[in-house]
Amino acid sequence: MGKQYERLTDRLRAFIAAQPVFFVATAPLSADGHVNLSPKGRSGSLAVLDEHRLAYLDFGGSHAETIAHLRENSRITLMWCAFDGPPTVVRVHGRGEPVFRDDPRFPELVAAMADADDVGVRAVILVTAERISDSCGFAVPYMDYREERTLHAEYFGRKGEDGFAEYCEGKETNVESIDGLPALPVPLPQR
Repeated sequence: MGKQYERLTDRLRAFIAAQPVFFVATAPLSADGHVNLSPKGRSGSLAVLDEHRLAYLDFGGSHAETIAHLRENSRITLMWCAFDGPPTVVRVHGRGEPVFRDDPRFPELVAAMADADDVGVRAVILVTAERISDSCGFAVPYMDYREERTLHAEYFGRKGEDGFAEYCEGKETNVESIDGLPALPVPLPQR
C-alpha cells in the first residue's frame, strides 16, 4: 500500500509528469477559515525543480485563496491521481511561497516551465516538500484525457497585460481571501 519517500525519485517525477491534472490544498490558521482545494492543469505549468522542490504557474482567476494562505502560513499539499494505468495517488506536503512578478526569481522559475503558455500568470508557487508519499488509488475511477481547455489563455490573451492587471485589481477576491487575508499585491507588477 502506501509508502513515504525521502525525495522525489525518478519514478515519482515520471508519474507526476504524466498526469494532466493535479490538486492544491491550503488552509488559513483560523479554525473558522475556509479550506481551499483547487484543480490545476494547464499543460506544462508544473515543474519538478529538484528532489525536494516543485513550482507551478499561478494563473489569474476569480480567487487568490492559495496565495493568501501561503502568505499567512505557507502550508500546502499537492496531489496527483492516476486516472489511467496502475492505481496510484501521490501527495507532496510542504511549504509553499508565492513568487510574484517583481521577485528576481520569477523569470528563472517561469523559464523552468518553458513549454507552458504563461498568459495570465500572476505568480509562481514554489513548493518545498516536507513529506512525500504515495498510496493506492483503488477507488479512483478510470477517466480518459481528451484535450486541453484553451478558454483561460484566450480570455486573458485578449485582455493583454494592462487589462489583466486591471482584472486582478478589480476582483475583490484577488486582493484578499474570502476570510479577509491579504492575497495578491496590487497593483500587479509588470513582467
